[in-house]
Amino acid sequence: MTTVFEKIANREIPSDIIHEDDLCFVIWDIAPKAPVHLLIIPRKPLENLMAATEGDVSLLGHLLWIAHKMGEKYGENGYRVVINNGKSAGQIVPHMHMHLLAGNDANEL
Repeated sequence: MTTVFEKIANREIPSDIIHEDDLCFVIWDIAPKAPVHLLIIPRKPLENLMAATEGDVSLLGHLLWIAHKMGEKYGENGYRVVINNGKSAGQIVPHMHMHLLAGNDANEL
């Protein structure tokens, strides 16, 4: 099954991609929980963090680096990075992604 994130990456669904490279892309969340709510999405379709292997170490590090760069650009005075890992943890799309939350409401999440 192709996820909504794969469809966005393949340009089958339009989205405002604010960063992209060979390993990932970044979009604004369509249902934001904070004034700044970005999704950092790997191009590799890992179902969740539990599906990652040792071979994914460099990809996971890259995702954190991109979170850092997006935090510098959009994070004002700080930001939170969240990975919902599995349905019971609130993961809705079965494609691993990171949430970057910033702004006045981010500390209340």
